[in-house]
Amino acid sequence: MSVLEIKKYPDPVLRRKALPVENVDGALQRLIDDMIETMYAAPGIGLAAPQVGESRRVVVVHVNLNEEEHPLIVLLNPEIVEYDGKVVSEEGCLSVPGYVSSIERAAMVIVRGLDREGRPVEIEAEGLLARALQHEIDHLDGLLFVDRMSPIKREFFRKRYMRRLKEPA
Repeated sequence: MSVLEIKKYPDPVLRRKALPVENVDGALQRLIDDMIETMYAAPGIGLAAPQVGESRRVVVVHVNLNEEEHPLIVLLNPEIVEYDGKVVSEEGCLSVPGYVSSIERAAMVIVRGLDREGRPVEIEAEGLLARALQHEIDHLDGLLFVDRMSPIKREFFRKRYMRRLKEPA
């Protein structure tokens, strides 16, 4: 396993709609293992394949170290099939380092996809897990959490973030 480079905004791979996973093979398993290693090393609670430069519909999520309550989740081709309620909470992103904002998301989601062996799974989630799943699935559709801000907040973010990128290290 190896730690991969996390792509940062405004890298174009973060804006592409990821392609569905067609084959569950050894190369995919290596990508999943590397994504898990990268997520833990970052450290983060979720990672989508586009964030490591792979335009494929793969996400890993681990919101809690308490394995019984929230084990590590690997999803291939995930989609939100149901959602309910609204909640606003602080959110950040490994691809947009150093920036957090209050983002509105569904309070509860039901997500369907495949596990890492290609078997169908359905997850009903609330709280931080629901937020993390929505955030990572957004990445698969070329969306970043900043796209969910109001237009004024988003423009303020872009100016401030781009100015920070131009500053010498």
